Amino acid sequence: MYSIRILFCFVFFAPGVVLGQYSLDSLMTRLDIAIENHANYSQQKEERLQRLKAQLQHTPKNSLQEYTINTELYNEYRPYICDSAIYYKNRNIEIAKHLNNTELQYESELQLAFLMGSTGMYLEAVDLIISIDRQKVPARLLVEYYSTYKHIYSELAFYTQNKQGAEKYWQISSRYGDSLKTVLTPADELYYVGKEDDLRNSGRLEESLKVNDTILAKCTLGTREFAITSYNRSLTYRKLKDTEKEKYYLALSALSDILSATKDHASLWMLAEILYKENDMERAYNYIRFSWSETVFYNARLRSLQSAGILSLIDLTYQATIEKKNRQLKNYLLLSSILGVLLTIAFFYIYSQMRRLSVTRKYLQEANTNLQSLNNELKQVNQQLQVVNIDLSESNQIKEVYIGHFIKLCSTYIDKMDGFRRMVNKKLTAGQVSELLVATRSQTMMENEIEELYRNFDKAFLRIFPHFVEKVNMLLVDEEKIVLKKDELLNAELRILALIRLGISNSSQIADFLRYSVNTIYNYRAKAKSRAVSRDEFEDLLVLIR
Repeated sequence: MYSIRILFCFVFFAPGVVLGQYSLDSLMTRLDIAIENHANYSQQKEERLQRLKAQLQHTPKNSLQEYTINTELYNEYRPYICDSAIYYKNRNIEIAKHLNNTELQYESELQLAFLMGSTGMYLEAVDLIISIDRQKVPARLLVEYYSTYKHIYSELAFYTQNKQGAEKYWQISSRYGDSLKTVLTPADELYYVGKEDDLRNSGRLEESLKVNDTILAKCTLGTREFAITSYNRSLTYRKLKDTEKEKYYLALSALSDILSATKDHASLWMLAEILYKENDMERAYNYIRFSWSETVFYNARLRSLQSAGILSLIDLTYQATIEKKNRQLKNYLLLSSILGVLLTIAFFYIYSQMRRLSVTRKYLQEANTNLQSLNNELKQVNQQLQVVNIDLSESNQIKEVYIGHFIKLCSTYIDKMDGFRRMVNKKLTAGQVSELLVATRSQTMMENEIEELYRNFDKAFLRIFPHFVEKVNMLLVDEEKIVLKKDELLNAELRILALIRLGISNSSQIADFLRYSVNTIYNYRAKAKSRAVSRDEFEDLLVLIR
């Protein structure tokens, strides 16, 4: 089942799919599927890591080959496990120093400083980057040098609690941003990213979206680059106050993060925050809990701090919602218990009435025997009484059959309600609230009970009138006779005619029992009359069927 859902998700978002052509609801559903199957993507990541580590075991220590494999391991671990990424980058710094290769040393130190700045290790990041001699930085690393400086100080400015310090950090970040622009060319990946960021910050939002179109067209879903580009696009829509598109691209970014087994992400918990404000509590809770577990796995201090506040808020609200639903469920259980008591009382009442009817029938039979000895002048009256007696006997038979079925149904439903009560109590005690919510939302149980009710009705009716279908067909023209499907006792049309035969001629009552509209019942009755040999007398003849 999981493999089918993964394949479905992959086909839907395969490279070349036109973004935005599907609804937000459809995208969110696919995000839910990806979260459900996230362990499969992590397993693929682990397999790649194991292959690289196996290569590393057969590689000479402190060699360029080890440096290259460590770089691949760092790229795999960077969005996956922060500590491991730092380890392999530190190892590459040691290799570069051993090889006396300043260029490789600076390359690794810049990448490590950028990672530290991203994960809240600001002091370590600043200490590391200021140790790099600007005059010795090769030309090919200038873009990375200036962008790392800009990134670290912009992070410091954004997250510091000191407003004066924040202004100072923004100024430093801005200066290095200006320096970065002097060395960037359209051939550099950061050229368009920086351009998009500048346009968004200056309020030129439509132009920012056009630049993002260019970047996004070069990315593939399921990569870190696609996730970041979609995230940046959501920031522009946030400034445009277009919440639906903001959610769309946050969901797209989160989906790409999960498909690439990225644990260091902000898209999902930001999406959860929006859903929380929109009172979509269940999805917000699921997303923030999953995002938190991914953050803990990634093991970066800053990410935990960023998501802790909204996690606590959503968790408290969700728990309050669950408690409210639990109270409602207890009320429903109490109501079900009361209904069970009422059904029991109804059972005994019906039983007593049935006994009274039985006694009455005996008296009528005795009276009928005595009337046979009357003179010929009373023969006509006696015949009428016999007809009444037959009708009453038939009525009693109908009542006995249906009362018997009703008693059985009452007992069955009491058992089912008690079983349902025990199941609910068991799941509440075990804290399986989510499963209980799924069970109580399903319509399957109600549909099965309705089908069972109709099946019991059919069996009881045909016990009283075993040749009902054949006799109804005798009232219809040859080409319009009713043909039942295999294993079918009565169909909807025959049930309506059966209820009329039992004396229930009111269309509203028939509609209530069969769960149809009154218009549907009228249409069925009119259709049956139109197929009859004698249309005007059809229902009168129907009542006379024995």
